[in-house]
Amino acid sequence: MATKLEIAPCLWFDTQAEQAAKRYVSIFEDSKIEATTYYGKEGFEVHGRPAGSVMTVSFRLRGSLLTALNGGPQFKFSEAVSFQVFCDTQREIDHYWTELSHGGEEGPCGWLKDEFGLSWQVVPALLPKYLLDPDTAKAGRVTQAFLKMKKFDIAAIERAYAGR
Repeated sequence: MATKLEIAPCLWFDTQAEQAAKRYVSIFEDSKIEATTYYGKEGFEVHGRPAGSVMTVSFRLRGSLLTALNGGPQFKFSEAVSFQVFCDTQREIDHYWTELSHGGEEGPCGWLKDEFGLSWQVVPALLPKYLLDPDTAKAGRVTQAFLKMKKFDIAAIERAYAGR
């Protein structure tokens, strides 16, 4: 549990909070489930969930605290919010892209939706540096290269940056 002020996303699921939390911690190293709470008899007239069913799962992904809530079918994820995963190597990009898109769908420019409908962007860690380069021709070539990609290709981005 939090011992200092933290800002943590709360991810609203219908009934898949525990399944999603377990899936996410299996994908990211240094991740763990911290706590699970359960619905009681109290408030059934409001939440409609059976006593003993999972209410929330608090978990950490590489140090970041998140909460998954079984809140019902009223709300769905959209692309308006996504989680960025910054990767140092193509191997990391390939791993997170494969694992997170499994059962979901691939999108442009490193974006994907996972099997629960949550949006992620798997990004080379060097991309912000390249896009902020004062040489606008380099940044432009990088932009032209990555706009054509689904899963990011670090070697192709580096070639574009170098002008090859």
